[in-house]
Amino acid sequence: MKWLLVLVPIAIALEHFAPGNALLIFAVAALGIIPLAAIMAQATGSLATRLGPGLGGLLNATFGNAAELIIALAALRAGLHDMVKASLAGTIIGNVLFVLGVAMVLGGTRHGDQTYDARSARTQATMLTLAVTALILPAAYLSIVPSAEVQMNSLSTIIAGIMLAVYVANVAFTMVRSRADAAAAAAGHADLHHGPQWAPGKALAVLFAVTLGIIWLSEILVGTVESASEAMGFSDAFTGVFVLAVIGGAAEQATAMGAARQNRMDLSMSITLGASVQLALLVAPLLVLMSFFVGPQPMDLVFGPGLVLTILFSVIIAGQVASDGRADWLRGVQLLAVYLILATVFFFVPDVG
Repeated sequence: MKWLLVLVPIAIALEHFAPGNALLIFAVAALGIIPLAAIMAQATGSLATRLGPGLGGLLNATFGNAAELIIALAALRAGLHDMVKASLAGTIIGNVLFVLGVAMVLGGTRHGDQTYDARSARTQATMLTLAVTALILPAAYLSIVPSAEVQMNSLSTIIAGIMLAVYVANVAFTMVRSRADAAAAAAGHADLHHGPQWAPGKALAVLFAVTLGIIWLSEILVGTVESASEAMGFSDAFTGVFVLAVIGGAAEQATAMGAARQNRMDLSMSITLGASVQLALLVAPLLVLMSFFVGPQPMDLVFGPGLVLTILFSVIIAGQVASDGRADWLRGVQLLAVYLILATVFFFVPDVG
């Protein structure tokens, strides 16, 4: 992906010299974020290896979804709360349907039936179900008690605090239970770098530089997203669920697919399910709390009915797939079919979500 780095200065130049071409700026900035996210993952992996399993797992947990968090913060500053929620939902949906589906197709066509630790996958799927339940309950409560709308910010803040506490407990439990694989299990990530690891000083410097780059490009991306969506004929919901969600997690998604192709389905399942757990338990509540200080007004956890149903169906399907410890290309096709159906619905029904 490193050749895509040339798009970073191009995006910055386009913003200054061709500000009227929102669609081109959006596309270049989106592609420019992908290699920066990949480099961030490599730098984090190098630091995690040297810090040991416990601190390494915590570091991966902190930076694993950094690109998604930065993009969402930029959208918060612009007051695009609906798009932030759509992006969060879209990343979860994309992980458990699109990424896992492609991974199973790639792995199954190359290696036939693949196996993974069903107990670990079920644990992740259960945690994801609990996390997503917390995300959709405010919307369910509001649909039953419409007059409770004024209480949604307070309710969302309390739920966010509980979710963060559960995430901390999950990380602590994982590190105590198995120091050997804390980096993979606590954060939903694992090291897939086979080349030489960077020195700590270099890794920190690179991490700082690419973080600044992602922040800069995220501001450009969010500044053009509404105009670009209109130019492409996309609704805000479609853009958030099926465009922004893919951009932020592209590097991680590529790692999961590569792991399946290397016949490492355990790793692929850990990345896809674990990253979704991290988004629901860490990133989403952090955004709720940060919205009190960033942006024009606080953000609640009330997802639209379309997003609620979509997340719920996706998580149910993920739980079924993870139940028996077996993967093949046909299951991958089935997951991809569901993802494409959802994308079609979101495209043709602008007001969904």
